[in-house]
Parts: sequence; C-alpha cells; structure tokens
Amino acid sequence: MAQKKILNNILEAVGNTPLVRLNKIPKSFGVECEVLVKCEWFNAGGSVKDRIGVRMVEDAEKKGILKPGSTIIEPTSGNTGIGLALAGAVKGYRVIITLPEKMSKEKCDVLKAFGAEVIRTPTEAAWDSPESHIGVAKRLNQEIPNSVILDQYSNPSNPLAHYDGTGEEIVQATDGKVDYFFASAGTGGTITGTAKKLKEKIPNIKVVGIDPFGSIIARPESLNRGIFSYKVEGIGYDFVPDVVDYQYIDEWIKSEDKPSFVMSRRLIKEEGLLCGGSAGATVYSALQYAKEHNLTKNDRIVILLADSVRNYMTKFLDERWMENNDYYDTEGRKNIYSKYGNATVKDLGLSPVTVLANDTTVGKALETLKSENKDQLPVVNGEGKAVTFVTVRSILDAISEGKVTFNDPVTKIITKFNNDNSVTVDAPLTFVITLFDKQEVVYATDNNTVYQVKSIDLLNYLASKN
Repeated sequence: MAQKKILNNILEAVGNTPLVRLNKIPKSFGVECEVLVKCEWFNAGGSVKDRIGVRMVEDAEKKGILKPGSTIIEPTSGNTGIGLALAGAVKGYRVIITLPEKMSKEKCDVLKAFGAEVIRTPTEAAWDSPESHIGVAKRLNQEIPNSVILDQYSNPSNPLAHYDGTGEEIVQATDGKVDYFFASAGTGGTITGTAKKLKEKIPNIKVVGIDPFGSIIARPESLNRGIFSYKVEGIGYDFVPDVVDYQYIDEWIKSEDKPSFVMSRRLIKEEGLLCGGSAGATVYSALQYAKEHNLTKNDRIVILLADSVRNYMTKFLDERWMENNDYYDTEGRKNIYSKYGNATVKDLGLSPVTVLANDTTVGKALETLKSENKDQLPVVNGEGKAVTFVTVRSILDAISEGKVTFNDPVTKIITKFNNDNSVTVDAPLTFVITLFDKQEVVYATDNNTVYQVKSIDLLNYLASKN
C-alpha cells in the first residue's frame, strides 16, 4: 500500500517500520547468514508498543468501551503507557499510568509530557500484590468513574496488532523468505501475534523467544532456573500473561544483562542503530544461536528491536552507569585504561581548596567564592567532613527568588553530595573521567582535606606524560 504523503494525525505514523540489514556485527561473531532487524523505534511514540496502544484504544472505541470523557488506566513497564498516552493526547482521553520504580526516568518524563498522570510502584512487589503496578491500577479503576483498564496482558488486540501489522510487514518486505524470527517477550503479544502470521505465510519458519533470567515466561520451565533480578527493561515477567500463546514459539533462549547492554552499545556505535536495551538482548541471543546452529549464507533471520535509546539516556548509554554496574564493554575499558593506566587523583598533584563551614553566611560564602575565583566550593560539617557544596549560581537564584538573604546560613541553599559529586583521592582517573559527562567539577576528599578536580586537570596530566 502506498504511503500517504500527508497524515491526518500522528497515529497514522504507527507501523510500516524499516527492515535493516546488519553488516559489521554478524561478521565479528563469525555468522554467515543474512541478519535483518525490524526497527520499531520508528513508530511515532518510539517503540513497538505504539502498535498495541493505538489498536487497543481504537478497538475499545468501536466496542463502546471507551467513550468521550473516559479515563484510560494501564499498568506498564513504560512503552505501552507511552503508546496509550500518545493515543490519549490525540483523542482527548485522560490517561493514568502505573509504573514500577525500576523503569527509567526518561519513560516517566515522556509520559508526563503527553499529559499522562504517572504513579510509581515498588519494583519488588509481586504482580498480584496490591502494591504492584497491576494492583494499584485495579484499585484506581474501582475508584475512578468511567475509567477503563485496557489490560495489555490479556487484551486480544495486543497480539492482533502484530498479526495484522508487524507480521504482515515482515512477510511483505522479505517476499516471504525468512528462516528464523527472534523477539524478546514482555507481555508476549508481540512475539505471539507476529509469529502466528509468519507461520501462516511461511510454514517452515522457526520462531525463537528471548526471556531474561529472573523472568518465568520461557518454556520449558526448567530454563527459568534460579531467582535473579535484572535491569533490562520491557521484557520478562514474574507471571505468564494471558496473551502468550506457546504454540507459535518453537524455542526459548534466556538472556543476561551484561551482554545485552554491551550489544546495544555496539549496535549504536557499529551499525548506527539507536536502539534500547532489550534490542541488545535479542540480537546477542540471535547471533549466538546462529553461530551455534551453523546457519549458512543461504539462511535469513529477522530480529525485532523493540524500542529506542531515548528511554535509557541515563542508563546503559551512560558510561558511569555501565561502570557502576560492571557492564562496561571490554573495548571501551581498554581504550580508557591505555590513556590513564593506574593513575589516581593523587597523581594530579592538586592543591587543597578552601572549604566553607556549615554556619557560614550566604554573604560570606559569596565573598569567598569571589576571592578564590571559584564557581563552587565545598561545605563541611562540624567534624570537618565535606558533605555538601554551594555554587555562585545557586546563590544568585536563591537571592533573586527571595528564598534567602545574605545573612542566612549557606546551608539553606547547598546541594548535597552524591556519588556523582564526590570521590576519594584514591579514585582511579579512569573512573573520574566518566563523571565529567554530567558535571564540571568533582570533589576528592582525603580525611578533612578537599580537592577540586576539573577536566582540565586530567588534560594537564595527559600532557605531562607526553
């Protein structure tokens, strides 16, 4: 079907996502088969779940379940909520999303930008607990008149969106020539609906599902050994959603966080694909499978990539986050270590900075900042430990807004230290450099002595070694 030149609204920009060939990464695995990826972040809201968001809303409208003035409530890991919020923004529905705390801030911000109301729930709450995102949604549904839970976990419109859309698009794009299809499972609607269409049109195709360790969706159940937490978002559950139909899925592979995130970063760097974390899980698992099963150049596999990196800017895209979680890719670590070796903050030869007592007035703090020619200085507690810092900008804002006077203690406007602000003098420079992506200054402490580290100090160190 020819694509419209002008769309009536953004909901018509859901579907017809591109199928793209991977070129570099399969070769690095020694994989000979053709590898194609279905790039679902090209949907209007940025993920494969836009398909079901629009489909569930429109089907509910046709059935009279949703009417003008209705409120949509949905428990979700984020992407389905974004799809529903997208539809709600266009169609004028109030949307309330319940979201586990594990899910990224970016998802929450996008939901709020669409006008959705977001309620965060404990990640550790079991799915059937009243405190879970599902339990809270059910309670809200009882309390709010004219509210509807479309329920992606059991709604037949979920797999139907992929049966009519995703699966058919793959068949059309490949002329029905696909040997293997790989997809990660969240609700299971994507893999179920797509696989059903593929198996109808391509009877010999093999469908492989990817499920993270810590989830219990994979079959046989013996694959779900042990109990693990995992950080890849949008896939896996501690229950089996109703929309999963195992008859269309031939095999399952269990995935792990580290190779998943490393692969997502490689897909961005080497293939130019701005994909999310579950994409890494799916591609890594598919390539391992292709290698282990000796797929040949005559074989073609299609891998579904569910969403974009937009949702994970402060997670796997952040080198500091990767470092803190011990997920850093070997090549990236090697490149940094080759420059800084085992050097620490001590090796920078810095002089201590002036510190402010916690009873220093705002006026005195500003005077000290000016005399020291500093943009910010640390503030120490009664024991002489640096625990906070104050900046020229924070003083300016607080005075301008009438929040403080020059005679007030500086503690009224200080910013607390967190792991991104403070290190010890023994911190490796390979670690310190990752902090400058978010800030201009890092404080290094040595008992009661405080040092201010800037990126120029690391450059000076490198220059001294040449």
